[in-house]
Amino acid sequence: MNAIIAKRVDSGTPDTSEIIDLARAAGYTVVGEVTQTRTEDPALGMGEGKVEELAVLTAETDVEAVIFDNRLDPYQTYNLGQKLPTGVEVIDRFTLILDIFGQRAQTRKAQLQVELAELRYELPRAEAKTSLAKREERPGFMGLGEYDESREQDIKKQISNIRDELERIEKTEEHRRQQRRESGFDLVALAGYTNAGKSTLMRQLAADLDVDENEELHPDLDSTAESEDRLFTTLGTTTRKMEARRRDVLLTDTVGFISDLPHWLVESFKSTLDQVYRADLILLVVDVSDPVEEIREKLVTSHDTLYERNEAPIVTVLNKIDKVDAEELDEKRAALSALAPNPVAVSGQDGENVDALIDRIDADLPDWKHERLVLPMTEETMSVVSWIHDNAQVNDVNYGDDDVLVDFEARPTVVEQSRSKASDLSPAAESA
Repeated sequence: MNAIIAKRVDSGTPDTSEIIDLARAAGYTVVGEVTQTRTEDPALGMGEGKVEELAVLTAETDVEAVIFDNRLDPYQTYNLGQKLPTGVEVIDRFTLILDIFGQRAQTRKAQLQVELAELRYELPRAEAKTSLAKREERPGFMGLGEYDESREQDIKKQISNIRDELERIEKTEEHRRQQRRESGFDLVALAGYTNAGKSTLMRQLAADLDVDENEELHPDLDSTAESEDRLFTTLGTTTRKMEARRRDVLLTDTVGFISDLPHWLVESFKSTLDQVYRADLILLVVDVSDPVEEIREKLVTSHDTLYERNEAPIVTVLNKIDKVDAEELDEKRAALSALAPNPVAVSGQDGENVDALIDRIDADLPDWKHERLVLPMTEETMSVVSWIHDNAQVNDVNYGDDDVLVDFEARPTVVEQSRSKASDLSPAAESA
């Protein structure tokens, strides 16, 4: 499908690079663009003369859609449709994003979140149809369609039902996270903007295995999260096991951030973002080849999103160092020092400096506790020793005639579990 991009900004020079990427991600071929710098026109969004220019270009290029990198209200959408050739669809930024989300949603959770976002988008439009039609006493006024007062209530009821189902899914996921922690896993989340290279970096950090809903590792699943150069490759979450020196780590890749998203859209995907908020450590990945002002803006927005509900430490990862020289990298490190005081610079593409990132992950994850347990020599003792080996970093095991001394380090929850298992063996079991 061919499309023309249209964008208006209040000041400065309009940048259409992101909206073009979004259009391509949705399956459109961009064949032209029209931009304007001026205040918003209440009726058309753009000035009338610029809309006439857009209509001419649309007719000459035989396109199916005009995609605005702006938010259009229902009346602007209708008015623009009247100015353009018959059959040309008018799509605004958020309708396009919802279209992409809908195409990429594979899991039940992702589908619910897309449906929630669509309903949140539709609700004010349904209210506008009802309000305007009542005032004008003309159902379908301005081509907005027949109105039905009950539609508003239907939408609100559907939103409530979806929230309830997402809450049930989240409770299941929280239980799963807790089981993983009790099994000795640290949880690390990849966050950042789309096309920052999160999925490519995941290929360097994590084993080629998915972790399914039942906590089992399946080597026959799809190899890795895709790492194509397109937006929204990862809509849901992908979790894989990685080795971080002395720790067992589960690494989760989530949907990428994108600029200028309204609150209602971010809120619709809160359930996916919980995978980030509830991690033990967050890797905030940025594309270091972007202009420094763009990186700074993305870091500020990411911090606002993450610090709202997150308590885990954040490590900034300057990715794609294969695309910049050493001098540019140093300049950007210095310019971003206030927002990223101690970043790790890597190339997810060729693996450069990934070992340093793994060391940083190991260092910044929550501290482990050191423990020495004296276990009585019973028939069940070896199973406890084996469990400690599976869930902790064992430094030494000393077998005596009547007992076993196990020296290890582990997460606090694992230490507590090991003490409980030891006490079940015999009241004589104790910490050394």
